[in-house]
Amino acid sequence: MRTARFTLDPAFTVGRVDPRIFGSFVEHLGRCVYTGIHEPGHATADEAGLRQDVLDLVRELGVTTIRYPGGNFVSGYKWEDSVGPAEDRPRRLDLAWHSTETNRFGLSEYIAFLRKIGPQAEPMMAVNLGTRGVAEALELQEYANHPSGTALSDLRAAHGDKDPFGIRLWCLGNEMDGPWQTGHKTAEEYGRIAAETARAMRQQDPGVELVACGSSGQSMPTFAEWEATVLQETYDLVDHISLHAYYEPHDGDVDSFLASAVDMESFIENVVATCDHVGARLKSKKRINLSFDEWNVWYMSRWQEQATTFAQDDWPEAPRLLEDNYSVLDAVVFGSLLIALLRHADRVTVACLAQLVNVIAPIMTEPDGPAWRQTTFFPFAQASRYGRGEVLDVRVDSPTYETQKYGETYLLHATAVRAEDGSVTVFAVNRSRTGALPLDVTLNGLGVSRLVEHSALADADPDARNTLDDPERVVPHAVDGTAVTDGTLRATLEPLSWNVIRLA
Repeated sequence: MRTARFTLDPAFTVGRVDPRIFGSFVEHLGRCVYTGIHEPGHATADEAGLRQDVLDLVRELGVTTIRYPGGNFVSGYKWEDSVGPAEDRPRRLDLAWHSTETNRFGLSEYIAFLRKIGPQAEPMMAVNLGTRGVAEALELQEYANHPSGTALSDLRAAHGDKDPFGIRLWCLGNEMDGPWQTGHKTAEEYGRIAAETARAMRQQDPGVELVACGSSGQSMPTFAEWEATVLQETYDLVDHISLHAYYEPHDGDVDSFLASAVDMESFIENVVATCDHVGARLKSKKRINLSFDEWNVWYMSRWQEQATTFAQDDWPEAPRLLEDNYSVLDAVVFGSLLIALLRHADRVTVACLAQLVNVIAPIMTEPDGPAWRQTTFFPFAQASRYGRGEVLDVRVDSPTYETQKYGETYLLHATAVRAEDGSVTVFAVNRSRTGALPLDVTLNGLGVSRLVEHSALADADPDARNTLDDPERVVPHAVDGTAVTDGTLRATLEPLSWNVIRLA
């Protein structure tokens, strides 16, 4: 096969990686919270009921920002239900996921969970703009963040949390363009309530960072028009606009699935163009950044089939929902999506892998049982660990292949990040299912001359998975033969592989 090539030069960069790009998402959905994060009585549970085995894996994953409590769940969320003594909290019907919510895990427990992960874990709180509005958002903000001396801040202290939660980053609702959303609104309706809420929240605290709802996907019929209308109302009041995208193979079209990042990059670039057009029209010097606060591989068609089987009078607690078991193929696509986010680090400043535990997640658990890493765990953990610094501009010259959805597509998808200490990490995916891909990278002016490591996630069986019975079936392995010679990195990328090549 023809060799794929690109050049790295410190004079040509994309932008600095915001650590928030390695965020995740915890929603009251299925077993993400209950028997995922929170399981009193589990052998590893601490005094708050948090599973220590899960906390250890979350730290290893390298998660930064964690978005909460939804998702579709937030559009019916009453924040008051989630505070105070857990035994006194009301049980509610959750319309979003046809479940019963016990509220045993709430706002205080979420903050405690973040603090136990470590100082790198930042809260990202969503407010309900589906069934509620400005007043409730302000009350939640005051309860969470005001130091003391008001009814709500003193109530927080009475509930056992004397110190404010310090939530800086807030989502103004969730997927309000979607007809499936409780309280779904038109762009005009949402733009107005988002602007009113943003203005009021800034009156309480001018330093908050706010995310307006963008489209739930590039395929939405209102895409781009939605963003333009919402930003016309909110441009000077918000900092980010959201993007959501999920990918799965359709009708057995694996080649297009492998090229999912083509769609993700197009989505990002089209939203950037829309934001900048509105800014130009408003004659604003402000730049709106992007919060890609839901992304993943999700076999959504399976969920849609499952949803039709629900008994309307059955409202279970923490049912098994959306528990996709990921293959090597899925992990390679997942890694390519991470590359797409890094390649746009100049504008994507927040991103949240949806979700964290059990629900389309990199971490799986069993009630009263173990926790383990899915195949997708490894690309995320490696990107979070080694993808900090300045993203270098990568323009690939690569062999191509034909896809049904995206036409002719490069077999190589790659980016590179230069750390503060001068080391460089190349992240690369070989989309070919059958052939190894030779790679040459010219290293100009980077001062790196030594290979530290070449790690790959690949397997002779692209359907190989980690399961309860075989939790370490798929793990990254070292690749031999990679070297730096006369200023050129030379490597061979295995078929259908995610690669991390570290240089110093």
